[in-house]
Amino acid sequence: MAENDPTAPVVHDAYSDDYIRDILRGVKTIAMVGASDNWNRPSYFAMKYLQQKGYRVYPVNPKVAAAGGEILGEKAYADLDSLPETVDMVDVFRNSEVAGAVTDAAIGHGTRVVWMQLGVRNDEAAARAEAAGIKVVMNRCPKIEFSRLFGELGWHGFNSRVISSKRRIPGKSDAVGGDSDVGDGFVAKGFETLAVHAGSAPDPTTGARATPIYQTTAYVFDDVDHAASLFNLQTFGNIYSRLSNPTVAVLEERIAALEGGHGTTCTASGHSAQMLALFALMGPGDRFVASKRLYGGSITQFGRTFQKFDWHCDFVDVEELEIVRQAALHPKCKAIFAESLANPGGVITDIQALARVADEAGVPLIIDNTMATPYLCRPLEHGADIVVHSTTKFLSGHGNAMGGAVVDGGKFAWDKNDKFPSLSKPEPAYHGLTFFETFGDLAYTIYGHAVGLRDLGPTMAPMNAYLTITGIETLPLRMERHVANAARVAEWLAANPKVAWVSYAGLPGNKYHGLAQRYLPKGAGSVFTFGIKGGYEAGVRAVERCRLLSHLANIGDTRSLILHPASTTHRQLTEEQRTAAGAGDDVIRLSIGLENADDIIADLERALA
Repeated sequence: MAENDPTAPVVHDAYSDDYIRDILRGVKTIAMVGASDNWNRPSYFAMKYLQQKGYRVYPVNPKVAAAGGEILGEKAYADLDSLPETVDMVDVFRNSEVAGAVTDAAIGHGTRVVWMQLGVRNDEAAARAEAAGIKVVMNRCPKIEFSRLFGELGWHGFNSRVISSKRRIPGKSDAVGGDSDVGDGFVAKGFETLAVHAGSAPDPTTGARATPIYQTTAYVFDDVDHAASLFNLQTFGNIYSRLSNPTVAVLEERIAALEGGHGTTCTASGHSAQMLALFALMGPGDRFVASKRLYGGSITQFGRTFQKFDWHCDFVDVEELEIVRQAALHPKCKAIFAESLANPGGVITDIQALARVADEAGVPLIIDNTMATPYLCRPLEHGADIVVHSTTKFLSGHGNAMGGAVVDGGKFAWDKNDKFPSLSKPEPAYHGLTFFETFGDLAYTIYGHAVGLRDLGPTMAPMNAYLTITGIETLPLRMERHVANAARVAEWLAANPKVAWVSYAGLPGNKYHGLAQRYLPKGAGSVFTFGIKGGYEAGVRAVERCRLLSHLANIGDTRSLILHPASTTHRQLTEEQRTAAGAGDDVIRLSIGLENADDIIADLERALA
């Protein structure tokens, strides 16, 4: 299925996959201008990878050529005019200004494609090349695009945007059977289609349609050179399941696709996802700003446990934007954190307003989207930079699999200031490799795997990934029922004389009803709170009298759940903190499940009697 009309002008801000795929399939010979003989430079990585995929790559490096040297077994040349043949593509590993002269030389050389690497863009030169009938790609890496389109980037959960019901051999430009059209994949636009198919394909060896559980710790290397390339991040593949696992990778890509993100790192729990999300950003003495309306465990993690890392959290009311702004402008501030739909109070965050503050401060906006799920809200579309999930909740959906996820939107420029050295400065553990320079908009997710999971180790178990993949397949259907049931229960509670108040943004007249219509038009979720008359003792009594609703500390289950936060999830907090978080003594939290709504109401009626 073609993405775009092939006669339409190329949009350099958003290339179609068909455009990139056709170039990579049609090219056989490449001149890499700026190829380095230093094994730890991005150009060396890219040249070696492209050679492994069957391309003939000529290195163009005047210094090495003058010495009569070679790079990766190929003679180095001083310029394009010195090449022994007219190449199909000129790959530009020089800065944007110099790319103009290189492009003009490529036009004179007679090449068919000019490809400018990550961070390199020259629109005037591109226009000259296109006027000469040459295809142009800018600010992309052919190594990464080949890996994404032909099945290799799945090892660390990047959103390939490729869906296929055919067997695909990773790293090959054609599908099994040699029919090049089969490998192209289908461009899915529907959320329901992505929930079932994104990230998964039939097993290339057995043809198994369901995602296998790869219950293994490690993976065999082809040879010593292959092992070295993997450990040096020069090529893509699996090393050890603490870093990556094929089952987990399917879940990572599926979540990235559903959120409209660029890549995902899955973790063992929602709490470890929060830790990993901040790990790439924070250093000793650094600060971040967080909403004071958060899940109680998050408040404890941010306010107490993270202090042991010398990370410091400034809790603020995110509705007071000037206070948020002043805190975010602190020179040591590295992020703003909030929940799209707050747990437990159902407060809805104005994501766009926070995104403007984050942009002014030069820091990423991190949104916990656990309660809303991407079916109800996609924070990246409203300006968020990073999304985190406890996949334990609605994504898994059946109360049987722990997990977390960190989704990168791929839009934040990690080198625009000096705040994020982990991504913009050389990494000693990888021989001075710079993640953002080498991997561009993949840098944050690769760092999450290559450093975060490697050193902190909060790895998701393959079995939990498998259960969550299965759960996500029905996410759209489940969320529709969750929301419909929640709306009925909230309306019933609002009319009950033993209920003091109901905090459900789906109810007209609720303070957040307007924000709900903007950010959650399909419904305000199925987790909300209400105040029971009689306070703490009445709350305890009500949860203990339920016979259908389960009294436990979880949300997002198929079963309806009930909790008194003041005596459970938020009991570590002070009374003032509990009240600020929406978990006062009279508060009862409901997570409405998929049962018959009349039965849920009947059980609550008995509990309140």
